[in-house]
Amino acid sequence: MRFQLTDDQRALRDGVRELLTRRFDAQALRAAADEPGRLDRALWRELGAAGFFALRLPEADGGVGLGLPETVLAFEEAGRALLPGPLVATHLAAEEVPGAATGEVVVAAVGNGLVEWLAEADVVRGDATGAVPLRSVDPLTPLHRVPVASDADPVAVLLTAAEQLGGATRACELAVQHARTREQFGQPIGAFQAIKHLCAEMLVRTETARAAVYAAAVTADPVDVDTARLLADEAAVRGARDCLQVHGGMGFTWEFEVHLHLKRAWVRTHRTADATQSEERLAATLLVESR
Repeated sequence: MRFQLTDDQRALRDGVRELLTRRFDAQALRAAADEPGRLDRALWRELGAAGFFALRLPEADGGVGLGLPETVLAFEEAGRALLPGPLVATHLAAEEVPGAATGEVVVAAVGNGLVEWLAEADVVRGDATGAVPLRSVDPLTPLHRVPVASDADPVAVLLTAAEQLGGATRACELAVQHARTREQFGQPIGAFQAIKHLCAEMLVRTETARAAVYAAAVTADPVDVDTARLLADEAAVRGARDCLQVHGGMGFTWEFEVHLHLKRAWVRTHRTADATQSEERLAATLLVESR
C-alpha cells in the first residue's frame, strides 16, 4: 500500500504553514516569549476563522468535515511553528463548547495532573480544583499542577505527537541550515563527520516518527497511537538536543528559537498520560502477540 498525501491534504498543510508564517513569524515568536502567559486572542480567532479548531467538526454543524489524518497535518505545522496556546484542548472541545470552534473561546484541559494556559482559559475541562501555578521551563506554556489527573484522550495523545513531529522536523531543518552556513577551519561545519552523523540521526528519527504518526492517524488504533507518541517524543526531545549541539553556544541564546523547541518538547512529554503507560501497553500487546 502507498501512503502518500493527496493533493487536498498537501494544500491543507501548505495553507496552514502559510498562515502561520504570515501571522506567527520569528519576530512574533520572540515577542510571545518576552510576554509569557499572554495569549494572542486575535490570532486565536484567526485560527478559528480558518477552521483550525473545527477541522473534524461535521459540515452540518459549521465545521470543515475532515478527518483525523488532515487534523494531524495541521497540528504538525503548529508544532513546527511553536504556536503557543491550548490548541489540542480547544480543538477537542469544538463540538461541545460553544465558541471553541470559531476561536472565540479558549479551552484548557486537565491532563496528567497539569493544566496549560489555565489563567487565559474561558472554559476548563476536567477538575482544576486546587490548581497551583508552576514555573514552566517553556516561557510559551504557562502551567498549573492539579491534585487529580484526568484520563488521556487517545486523540489528544496523537495530536500532541503530531506537534512533537512538527518540532522535530523544524529542529532538523535548523540544524542542517546551520551546518551548511556556519564555517570553521575554512569549510562548512556540515563537512565534518560528527555533524553529519548528528543531522542524519535527526532525520532518521523524524521520518520514523512521521510514519508512525501518519499511520496512527489512519488507523486510530490505541496501540498505534502509543507507538506514535513514544517515537515522536524521542524525535522531538533528542532532535532539539542534537540541534543545540550543532549550533553550539549560540543555540542557547534568546535570539535563536532552538532552545524553545527543546523546552516545548519537554513540556509536551508531560501533557498527556505518562510515557510509561504507553510503554506498558505496548509491552503487553507484544507479549500477547508472541504467545
